[in-house]
Order: sequence, then structure tokens, then C-alpha cells
Amino acid sequence: MAIVEESVSEVLDLLDWKRQVFGLYAEVREATDPAAGWQRWCAVRAALFCDHPQSPRARTRPEYFPYDPAWRFVAEVVPAEPETRLIAGSGPEPVAATRFAHARFGGHELELFWLEAYGGGLFLPFRDATSGPETYGGGRYLLDTVKGSDLGAEGGRLVLDFNFAYNPSCAYDPRWACPLSPPANRLPVSVGAGEKKPEVGLEPTAN
Repeated sequence: MAIVEESVSEVLDLLDWKRQVFGLYAEVREATDPAAGWQRWCAVRAALFCDHPQSPRARTRPEYFPYDPAWRFVAEVVPAEPETRLIAGSGPEPVAATRFAHARFGGHELELFWLEAYGGGLFLPFRDATSGPETYGGGRYLLDTVKGSDLGAEGGRLVLDFNFAYNPSCAYDPRWACPLSPPANRLPVSVGAGEKKPEVGLEPTAN
């Protein structure tokens, strides 16, 4: 009986985590000042990561680069021929996704994916020149709408604010299995925005 009760408690804790994250991104999308929305995002994430039982971190605050408005873009979404991909990750099994479009912004381009699991969702991982020395070597996530990470759209274009880039859970704890950024989404520049490398210093076991 105790095992069942513990499992139910964990599920409810996860549900609460998801509610808070979805609510947080709703606040971010409604913020008239992106920098103010980012400050709220940082504050709520700090509380979640330090205190919530579903946190992947060891009760420490995430560290970020200072907010830089130059890393906020409204990207053109260019359709592409749908292509099924198996995205390698930190775990033994790849994650199935469909590459369906490209996001073009500031002279760069990243592939956009639709995850096949959990009913589907927009997924945008990336790596850049900071990956490894300053940020998690497996790359960071910018959008993952399955888990609430959604910065919205403006005028039919996708908001890509790299100040909101964050680490996958496997960067903090190897028990988590996460898809990592595929080769096509490796930017040749240093993205000095978003979450920095975790203090725990874990690196991906696969890429």
C-alpha cells in the first residue's frame, strides 16, 4: 500500500510541476516587456528548482547570462518536406520526431521538430559555440511545448528569445534521459544568453 501511495504522490507532484511551468510560460507570453518576463521566469524557476520535489537539480539555483535583447528574434517559419528523424539523446533509445520546417532569424537557421510522443509538440533544441565550456555540452532547449516551453508568436512568426534557453534535465541528473541537439541545429556562434552550465558538471553520454 505504501508503494502505491508513494507513486500517486509522485504523479501529483509531477502534475503540479507541469501546471506551474505551463502557467509560467503563459505569464511570459503576456509580458509587455520581454526582460521583465525573463526576470519572472528566472525567479519562478529558481523556486521550483530549489524546493519542488520534481526538480532535477540538487536544490541549487540555475545560473544565467545577463538578459541581452539582441538575442530575441521573431523568426520566419519556412515549411520543409516532412522528414522522420530519430534524435539521439543521453539515454539508450532515440526520440522520434518529424522535421517539418526551418526557423530563420538573424542570418541563422534551425530545424523545427514535432515530437511524436505524448501526443506531439513543437521541439527546438540547439547547440552553439558555448556548448561544453560555458553551457551544457549536449545543447540546450528553447522550445518544448509538450512540457510548456512556448514563447508564442508575433504576426505569424515564431518568437525565439535565447535568453530563455535552458538545460535538459539530464544535464543535472543522469537518471533522466533527454534528446540532445542534432547536428543540423548547431549554431557556429556563441549564444551568450540563457542558462549556463550546471554546477554538477555532467556531460552527455551520447550525442
